[in-house]
Formats: sequence, C-alpha cells, structure tokens
Amino acid sequence: MVGQGALRECLLDPDVTEVLVVGRSPLGRQHAKIREIVHKELYDLTPIAPQLAGHDACFFCLGVSSAGMNEADYTKVTHDLTLAVAHVLAQQNPQMVFLYISGTGTDSTERGTSMWARVKGRTENDLLREPFRAAYMLRPGYIQPMHGVKSKTPLYRTFYVVLSWLYPLIRLIARKYVITTEDLGRGMIKIAKAGAPKRVLENSDIEAL
Repeated sequence: MVGQGALRECLLDPDVTEVLVVGRSPLGRQHAKIREIVHKELYDLTPIAPQLAGHDACFFCLGVSSAGMNEADYTKVTHDLTLAVAHVLAQQNPQMVFLYISGTGTDSTERGTSMWARVKGRTENDLLREPFRAAYMLRPGYIQPMHGVKSKTPLYRTFYVVLSWLYPLIRLIARKYVITTEDLGRGMIKIAKAGAPKRVLENSDIEAL
C-alpha cells in the first residue's frame, strides 16, 4: 500500500525522471517513467545487480504484519530481506539515499518486550550502518490510503473502508500519529531530494516535511 502511494507521487513529480520497480510479480501498469524488473528471488539480487546501478534513491516499502508469525520467520522477512537488498544497492550505488518504511513504536534498543518492534529496531540500526550516502528510517503511524491506493491484504482493505469516513476525526484528535499515502510519498521524495534534519523520522517529522 505504501509502495503504491510512493509510486503515484514519483510519477507525478517532474523532478523524478525514472522509477525502477523490482518485484516478484509484474506490476501490471504502464507508464513512460516506469522501468520494471521481475525477479523471483529477492533475497539474492546478485544476478540483476548491474541493472540496479545509477539510481539516486531507494524507497524500500516491502513489509508484512507480524500477526501469527514467530520471531525467526518475521526476522527473515523484515530484517534479512531488507539488508540483503540494501547490501547489493550500496555496492552498486554508494551515493544513493535509502529510505526504509518502518513504523511508530519501533524499538531502537532492540531489547523491548515487543517482538516486531525489536526486529524493526535491529533492521533500522543495521541499515544505518550500510555505506549509503545517507539512510533514513521513516516511522509512520496510521496511514490513510488515498487516490485509489489499496492494501493487498483483504482484512486491511475492509479495515480501511470502515475507517475512511472517520479519517477526518482521527486526524483531528491524533494528528501526530496519522498520515496519508499522498503525504508520505511526497515526504519521501522531499527527503530523497534534500535530506532531513535527522536519520530516524517519526510520523510528525514526516508530516512537517
């Protein structure tokens, strides 16, 4: 869902000249700015590494819910996959800016009681050690999909349909913790262009940008 929102804003931004989309299955969308690589084994990007060179930024939007997952499986998808991709990209693009979609409540100490927060915290910490020109950890809270953007998870789609009419109220009473896919995508582009005052950005920091 976040990736769809970020892609929309990239295609609308006149400063973005090309978007390379890498995924396990075809995007199913055509646009003059889009170049696509379908690669089944995302844990190993070595076969396509040369095609990943020459890019200014990576918007890493992949993620799964921790519901029903044990720590080992969640770590493999959340930490190991992210770092495998980041390592190849850093080798191919040392001047790249890497933006990682994390989440509100992430535990930078890696020692808290919440499994998902510890794993996300470890992922953030390890990404910040990768040799990119800069890496930023974005921690959005509740994300309201806009402009036809939809979650791939059926339960989440229902959840968002139910809450969409409440969004103005949610924003009024909890502005610090909510953001739209549009504002998140625009914030990501702004960070890629001009940087940000800190490397770990909470929801309110992204909104401010």
